[in-house]
Amino acid sequence: MEASVVVEEAKNASERLSNNKKPAVVVDVGVEGNAAAAAAATESYKKKKNHIQVSNTKKPLLFYLNLAKRLIKQYNDIELSALGMAIPTVVIIAEILKRNGLAIEKRITTSSFGAMDGQKGRMIHKPQIEIVLEKADKTTVATA
Repeated sequence: MEASVVVEEAKNASERLSNNKKPAVVVDVGVEGNAAAAAAATESYKKKKNHIQVSNTKKPLLFYLNLAKRLIKQYNDIELSALGMAIPTVVIIAEILKRNGLAIEKRITTSSFGAMDGQKGRMIHKPQIEIVLEKADKTTVATA
């Protein structure tokens, strides 16, 4: 009985800690005050389960390809994103999924991501790509 009370108190303490340290997203929405832009920025900050951030150095291409296949079956759409030199890897994964008839391209977004250089203290702009794919229907695969 006492162990369950200790566990319950630990859960409550961890919830209070997590509630006090909520991440803040600052969005400059301009003069008009575009609420949709603020909502989109906040939504993109949250971790999505169907989002894959591809790295050029951490995992091989086949790891990301198999992960994308598994997530597209589970969630019906996935988001692939990469920075800099990992962009060709994302494009290859998307093209393989499309060629195999597993996915259809929904949206491609390119942008520039600013990061601070630790040594020189200046802003470095890196290219960023985000490809959204949705699960292909059987009828779409037959006609393609």
